[in-house]
Amino acid sequence: MDIIKLLPDNIANQIAAGEVVQRPASVVKELLENSVDAGSTNIKLIIKNAGKSLIQVIDNGCGMSETDARMSFERHATSKIQKLDDLYQIHTLGFRGEALASIAAVAEVELKTKKANEETGTLIIADNSEIKLHEACATPDGTSIAVKNLFYNVPARKNFLKSNSIEIRHIIDEFIRVALANPELSFSFNNENEEIYHLRGGNLRQRIVGLFGKRHEESLVPVEETTDILTIKGFIGKPDSARKTRGEQFFFANNRFIKNAYLNHAVSGAYEDLLPDDAFPFYAIFMQLSPSKIDINVHPTKTEIKFDDEKMIYAILRSAIRKSLSQYHIAPSLNFDEEMSMRDMGTRESLKTSSPSRDFNYDQGGEFIKNRQKANQGEWDELYKILDTANSNPNQTLSNNDNDEDNEENADVLLDIEESQQKPVMQLHLKYIVTSIRSGLMIVHQQLAHERILYEKYIESLESGSNYSQRLLFPEVLQLHGVDYEIVKEILPEIHNLGFELEPFGKNAFMINGMPADIQAQGDQKILEKIIEDYKNTSGADKLEKREKLARAFAKNTAIKIGRPLAYDEMKSLIDELFACKLPYYSPNGNPVIITISSDELDKKFKKQ
Repeated sequence: MDIIKLLPDNIANQIAAGEVVQRPASVVKELLENSVDAGSTNIKLIIKNAGKSLIQVIDNGCGMSETDARMSFERHATSKIQKLDDLYQIHTLGFRGEALASIAAVAEVELKTKKANEETGTLIIADNSEIKLHEACATPDGTSIAVKNLFYNVPARKNFLKSNSIEIRHIIDEFIRVALANPELSFSFNNENEEIYHLRGGNLRQRIVGLFGKRHEESLVPVEETTDILTIKGFIGKPDSARKTRGEQFFFANNRFIKNAYLNHAVSGAYEDLLPDDAFPFYAIFMQLSPSKIDINVHPTKTEIKFDDEKMIYAILRSAIRKSLSQYHIAPSLNFDEEMSMRDMGTRESLKTSSPSRDFNYDQGGEFIKNRQKANQGEWDELYKILDTANSNPNQTLSNNDNDEDNEENADVLLDIEESQQKPVMQLHLKYIVTSIRSGLMIVHQQLAHERILYEKYIESLESGSNYSQRLLFPEVLQLHGVDYEIVKEILPEIHNLGFELEPFGKNAFMINGMPADIQAQGDQKILEKIIEDYKNTSGADKLEKREKLARAFAKNTAIKIGRPLAYDEMKSLIDELFACKLPYYSPNGNPVIITISSDELDKKFKKQ
């Protein structure tokens, strides 16, 4: 008995949809690219319920005849290629003929289309790969496709979709890629009847500013290179505009967005010595080369392609970016690790610059500390004496602890702290706080220690909503691009609990009416932008994770930074608050905050037996 049978069309289409339609953003990508291929000059995207209820794309392109409209729902039906050789000369975004058939297999689809030279248009309604309605209708020139109830007949796929805020971010990403690749076209994007983007046709620089905000306007550096192999055009960002995420990095090959880690390494290499390891520059780079030199038929999403000579393209790309950076006289402009030299460290003069004061505010992200501890000038005089002696007599160690012989090998650091309260502390390289303890030496990373203190404070504030806010005398407008705007909407209740007072203020903007009183000096807009950027660095959508992510981002951006001199009282207070934390030994990101060096280890370093 024969057991191999041909699958029905609806099952075959659902299988194909598994690769083509992975989430609402996949549908958006396919429909927008079809509109571009149709020669449209104005494209409108409408979204409801993060694309789960409605995805609609309306364009003024060439439209379709009645026969073409019906044929577009068949698998492997396309106007882009006719023969095998056409695969190696593709100039359009789509060519596989799978999109509409795959979408109609997992959603309800309504298509309205009309060619400019025809009096009436065509209406087609498809559901689960079946044509439910096919008739003439009145409709404007162009095409309108509405995709409703996505994955209604595939419950397992629907259950695997993320929260609305995450899905809408993926949709915005796809919209940005298509809009960036076609700056001469007009685009608009409406989410839940709110206009997120309204982009007029123009040049690439205008499109970048329209998508990512005016902060990019002054930071763009043009890139242009022409060779026999390919032409490179586009923009890169200046080093001081680099961000903590890769979200604003775009490669386009023949106007098609692609992902390529190898070429990304070429760009990163061009910025060598200009950026720290955890910073990523903006770039929107367009490569034009013969279609015969690339293979885009690697994956149904068409974002992975193969180059004929990838090593050569790598070399040309890196050289072009280095040339642009050189032409615009861009050199390292950020000092990420400002340090005190060893020659100046440990002298009476250098320590006096951070001598104790009675009124101070070490806690940029915490409460104002006033008259918390009085300076003990006797301790400082003792410290100066020790350091001066150490400088003149190298055989004397920094620690002046007479009780080292009584040290217990496995003593707990927490027990040592009580003893260390009466001992001098000092700042090393404007980065570490050093003090002696019973068992040897304790070194505290000042920034990570403060991050731990603030993190636990902010977690408490987020849970209780008890943080105080100070009204701004002159409210400021925070202008964001689409993805960041959606993130702020998602975390707005938590931001309010931290002391921010924000309210929507027009398209992709918030009015800042109040800020936590303890971070006024840092700049209202900049601190919020940094918090949003760090929040995007981690994933997770449930409420507990959201609070934790926000507390981490807030602590990281409001903590004392490396390079800041600390007064004696500031260092003592920082250590006091650190050991009042629940987990003082590690930063919120899991990095060690404290290290100890035992007397035995020091003796071994000095070859002392």
